[in-house]
Amino acid sequence: MVSFQRIVSFIFVFFLLSLAFACEARVLHENNANEEFVRVHGAHFELNNSPFLFNGFNSYWLMHAAAEPSERYKVTEVLREASSAGLSVCRTWAFSDGGDRALQISPGVYDERVFQGLDFAISEAKKYGVRLILSFVNNYNDFGGKAQYAQWARSAGAQINGEDDFYTNYIIKDYYKNHITKVVTRLNTITGLAYKEDSTIMAWELMNEPRNQADYSGNTVNAWVQEMASYVKSLDNKHLLEIGMEGFYGDLVPDRKSINPGYQVGTDFISSNLIKEIDFATIHAYTDQWLSGQSDDAQMIFMQRWMTSHWQDAKNILRKPLVLAEFGKSSKDPGFNQNVRETFMSTIYRNVYSFAKDGGTMAGSLIWQLVAQGMENNDDGYCIELGQNPSTAGIISGQSHAMTALAHLVLL
Repeated sequence: MVSFQRIVSFIFVFFLLSLAFACEARVLHENNANEEFVRVHGAHFELNNSPFLFNGFNSYWLMHAAAEPSERYKVTEVLREASSAGLSVCRTWAFSDGGDRALQISPGVYDERVFQGLDFAISEAKKYGVRLILSFVNNYNDFGGKAQYAQWARSAGAQINGEDDFYTNYIIKDYYKNHITKVVTRLNTITGLAYKEDSTIMAWELMNEPRNQADYSGNTVNAWVQEMASYVKSLDNKHLLEIGMEGFYGDLVPDRKSINPGYQVGTDFISSNLIKEIDFATIHAYTDQWLSGQSDDAQMIFMQRWMTSHWQDAKNILRKPLVLAEFGKSSKDPGFNQNVRETFMSTIYRNVYSFAKDGGTMAGSLIWQLVAQGMENNDDGYCIELGQNPSTAGIISGQSHAMTALAHLVLL
């Protein structure tokens, strides 16, 4: 005989699941309409005057794949599957400087076919109700990065000491500003919308994981962020803007440095994210790289501390939303198995949800990374193909439903 308490519990769970699916459908419909920009109100995101919480993903390769028309199906596939799993935000590159399939072939010279690849990615994201975070440049050499900018300036006759002159050399800074202008003012050949007018784009990102070995205090990068953030906002004050930081602490609050994974990278999470033109803060987390050789338990203890500290700082000092913009578990680690990855993901997702319940400051997370079928050559150890990993897809989808439902319940 079934007890009355069990019947009540079943009805309550059924109600929550129904609410989650109904909320998800409504949010996807709103995103497809693309009538509203995601905005910041205090320390949380808003969409259509309601709290906006999300589950999302990284697929840096969208433009690169779509530059070749025969590979555009990969973009469509990953966005369609992501949308079906309730994922509503994707972070991707709006850069490829020099090299194969370059967007920017040389300073100010662009490959129209590659730009049309980005046009396609944006139009497909619009179709499937996915908002995009577009990054302007890479810290690393992949797809050119700041090293390519330094080489361009050196070839133009500038005295360049190293790639970290990216942050201070006026010629390089002009190259970078020109790229920002080119992207922000781009007229999409498919939608007919200028990028700066397209609410499918949730936010711009100044750089993927800025680092500076020439000044570990964070002051040089901080000055660069102030200059470039002001420049972006002078072109476009409708879209949100974030830096692309991993979350490393610098000199502003010295006692926070103990939370770093044993080293600094030349950025200061607090001082740079306090800049008024920066709308929200980001953190990344790769415990398997940062704490290589340590146990899963030790890595999770670090992760808990990392997330808690930045959430508290975002809420109490920055008073801005916080996004866990990159995290994952590599299949190339010794002892890896699917259960290890899924346990890690589930724990992170629970933390994100728990922090989000308290006012929405922790607004969402972006798993690294989703790929389409047939992209084995892109596998960096973190790749997830939703269609081939049903248990992982179920965990991701569950977080999407939970965050969507929470957005309608969270107390601000």
